[in-house]
Amino acid sequence: CPSASLDYIIEPWFLGGGATGPGGPEFKEWADDSTSKYGTTFGTSLGDLPDPAQPRCALISGRTADNPKLFTECIAAKCKTIILEKPGAPTVKELQQMKDEAEEAGVGVLMGYNKNVCKYVRKTREFAETVPGSHVTFVSNNAYENTPESLGECFERNAEGMLKNMAIHELALLASFYDVNVENIESVTADKEFSSMQTLPGPSGKDFTDFDKIKFTIKTKTGKEVSVAADRCGGTDSYATVTDANGEEVFRYYMPDDEDKATVRKLQAQYPTAMPYFFTQDPDYVTVKERAAKFTATGEEAEGLATIGIAVETLRVAEYLTPTLMEQLK
Repeated sequence: CPSASLDYIIEPWFLGGGATGPGGPEFKEWADDSTSKYGTTFGTSLGDLPDPAQPRCALISGRTADNPKLFTECIAAKCKTIILEKPGAPTVKELQQMKDEAEEAGVGVLMGYNKNVCKYVRKTREFAETVPGSHVTFVSNNAYENTPESLGECFERNAEGMLKNMAIHELALLASFYDVNVENIESVTADKEFSSMQTLPGPSGKDFTDFDKIKFTIKTKTGKEVSVAADRCGGTDSYATVTDANGEEVFRYYMPDDEDKATVRKLQAQYPTAMPYFFTQDPDYVTVKERAAKFTATGEEAEGLATIGIAVETLRVAEYLTPTLMEQLK
């Protein structure tokens, strides 16, 4: 992005125990190429970083359980801003502690909730404002195979659960734009016809229970109503719909749209083994990173980006909804 350079990458697995395993040799080849072309330094510990010569922004994209430790290490490494990937931490308590830690250190924290800056979200919200009695539904899809093996691996790798993982982006939209927080929820209703919950063994042999798809509607005490649908095996596209007061769909906008599909095709050719949803989300992550970098360098407000405060509320909603919806689907 124009406002930053990628100076350091900390990767303890592929530069350590995973160096000779799957992906290890490919990572080394890429690391050597990046060092040669861009001067990027690769390491295994944040503690090895020198003091920053310019304002430093860190992007934490690791296992959720590791985030609190990595967050503390980023603050110790004198980062001015931290971009924290979803959901931020395994629990509300840990994320609140991280928020307090950052405030005490004077560090800005922005969340990698890319859908907050998505074109399809903005266009859907703008259209809904023109329709009396409108209702918005946000639909999120992933492209896992609909098999016990594929979903079991997904459930184990994302053991925090769908609402704290895949659908957390949609919950962040609800917290950001629809006044949704635990105290303001009047009711939540699962669409039992659409939704599915399974208990499946992961690669370790241990059983995990999660939604493979879920749809629900939230009504708030302040009079707002919004729906979310998420399907692990629904494909590569996310979209949103607007229905009118009679329940008729009057608007639908996809991510990616026709304009972005050319970028998707280019990236698919360049990275044929990557997960398909990486390509559709690429333009929005570019926006997130540039706005966060510009905020770090100049102090300019990172428009639309969720703060760690929004992330705390989002995670609280996820922890509230998960048992509530599971109970409705029993």
